[in-house]
Amino acid sequence: MSKVRFIVIAIAFILGAGCSKKIMTIEERLATLPADTIFSIEADSAFSGAWEIRLRQPVDHRNPDGPQFTQQVFLYYAGADRPVVVETEGYGARGGRNELATLLNANFIRIEHRYFEESRPDSAGWEYLTTWQAATDHHRIIELFKPVFTGKWATTGISKGGQTVMFHRYYYPDDVDVSVPYVAPLNFGPEDERMEPFLENVGTAECRDRVFRFQKLVLEKFDTLYPMFMDMAEKRDWTFTRVGGPEVAYEMTVLEYEFAFWQWGTIPCDSIPLEGSNEQVFRHFVGVGDPRYFADQGLAYFEPFFYQAMTEIGYYGYDFDKFDGLLRYAHNGDKPEFIFSAPVGPDYIYNYEFGKNVSDFIRNKAENFIFLYGQFDPWSASAADPGGNKKCLKIVREGGSHRTRIGNLPEEQKNAVLTKLEEWMDTPVAK
Repeated sequence: MSKVRFIVIAIAFILGAGCSKKIMTIEERLATLPADTIFSIEADSAFSGAWEIRLRQPVDHRNPDGPQFTQQVFLYYAGADRPVVVETEGYGARGGRNELATLLNANFIRIEHRYFEESRPDSAGWEYLTTWQAATDHHRIIELFKPVFTGKWATTGISKGGQTVMFHRYYYPDDVDVSVPYVAPLNFGPEDERMEPFLENVGTAECRDRVFRFQKLVLEKFDTLYPMFMDMAEKRDWTFTRVGGPEVAYEMTVLEYEFAFWQWGTIPCDSIPLEGSNEQVFRHFVGVGDPRYFADQGLAYFEPFFYQAMTEIGYYGYDFDKFDGLLRYAHNGDKPEFIFSAPVGPDYIYNYEFGKNVSDFIRNKAENFIFLYGQFDPWSASAADPGGNKKCLKIVREGGSHRTRIGNLPEEQKNAVLTKLEEWMDTPVAK
């Protein structure tokens, strides 16, 4: 190769690299997005514009020229020089504000998870609903908007959305500068074994006993409360075919009561109506346990979640043994308890290595993570554990539930989070 030709190629490469990093205006980016629809939506005074976008994505990112689907994305624009917060939803998405974006006075992008609501491929098989495919959705969206913004980037999400934050950084660790997953479990199986010992020790012994006594009471009152259960189901057009019938659904709601009671943390222990009327007992039972979780109509929305739970991201099971002699319909089978909630058809083989690999990444390689958990939330039983990784901060709110947020942390913990955000995002935070 001649010296002149080499110089020409080198100059072309430098120019090309420079062009690839060219800053685009938000108008230029929106005009060139691979999207089916982009339309303006209402935004509050923190933003100068907002859009709902149906972005075209490959069903299979390993085959980018193959079938596509449209993924719903919300974009709120605060300024090209402001930070960017990306919320990786674990389910469907709606417009609205975000705590982290508000604290950072940031641009905000909310992404609906593939296979949920408006972001479901028309005819694709379930095999494309993987953590890697979803993380690559997020990677591609971030790459599309990187030319618009000069500030630092953060990802965040709540519960399953927080899981997607961890998984995205596991696959694409350099996409963003900071990640803040809220109350996000990192499960090691479809029935994570850490859940049962957690529930045996959560809260006070007196409160745990009161929860257990209430569950027993509802099982003992089956003949009285079950007709009320069926009347409610008929009024709401609920059916319970997939779980195995309404009797099974009733007892499964009893089993779910314990997890839900601690997860949401909204009911004082002394308000559990052990001596209440049948109506009081029933209202409390269905208000906390939520039988719709076992209704066919409720399962339709959660099918994509349970596909992932039974293949990669895990879930929990129930302790049947402590109700020996009281359960007449629900039983602990050979398969994972919530296999009935997953789509019918696929062969379910759980990837037990995935969660351990993500855990290893967090303990040894992850940088600039802030993990938030509530002490009494059962999902903290399978919380991410940074171990000795000094580049991550883990906050557990004393007495906290699945509703733990930066804004409701005690002052000392809140200040620790805000200090790290300012340091890692290189921008002041709203106090």
